[in-house]
Order: sequence, then structure tokens, then C-alpha cells
Amino acid sequence: MLLQPVELLSDSTASTGRGLKKQIYQDIFRTPDYFWFDPHSLEFEGFHLIDGTYQPIPLTEQGWRWSQQLGLYLGIHNQQLRFFTADGVLVASPEESAVAEQQRAEIAQQQTEIARQRNEKLVAKLRELGIDPDRI
Repeated sequence: MLLQPVELLSDSTASTGRGLKKQIYQDIFRTPDYFWFDPHSLEFEGFHLIDGTYQPIPLTEQGWRWSQQLGLYLGIHNQQLRFFTADGVLVASPEESAVAEQQRAEIAQQQTEIARQRNEKLVAKLRELGIDPDRI
């Protein structure tokens, strides 16, 4: 099983995340990538395992770090740690995906209702003209 640890640091866990846990992921689990993020200070670091030792992952111009294991960038967006595609597109969170899906469903429902109303108007117009719409 491959692990993709991202430690969320707090005042009480920061030293363990930067020290002991990083050492465990490097030496015992041999995890290819290791990141930490402090949501309060926005401290964000990333490391890639090279020849058995974690080496810092350099920042891009956008302030992101590449995860070879995930094939995604990690970076801070609106004060949150987020994923970005190799093309720089923000990956939607599960909540954002759910909202977008609900919006798509509402739009489809509205379009269906508009089509139903148009159909009713056409049927009424045909009947007004003396044409039986069921015979067309």
C-alpha cells in the first residue's frame, strides 16, 4: 500500500510532524512523498524520497509543490491546501463536486420544464388550428 501523507500541523503536533513522523515515513515506510501544512500559519513543505533520504520539493512560481506519486501539484489556494493538475487546474473538492453536480441537475430540470411548456404551447396551437396533435 502506498501512502501519501500530508500532515496537518498544529501547535501540539508541529514538532512531531516535522521530526519523528517525517523520519518514520522516510526510514520505515519509505514513502515517496511527504508533505506538511499548517492551516494557521500556512507553512507548507514537501519532500521526495531520493536514495533513501527526503529531499525538499522545490516550489513552482505559483508556490506549488509537485507530488510524483499523485501526479498532482499541492498548493495553497484561499488559505487551504489544495490539489492542482499538471496543467494547473484546481481539482474540485468533494463538496465542490457535489455542489456542481446539483447545479447541473437543477439546470437539466429547468431545461426539461421549458421544453415541456413549449410542447404544451405547440399542442394548444395545433388544436386551435383544428389539427389533432396525436395524429401527426
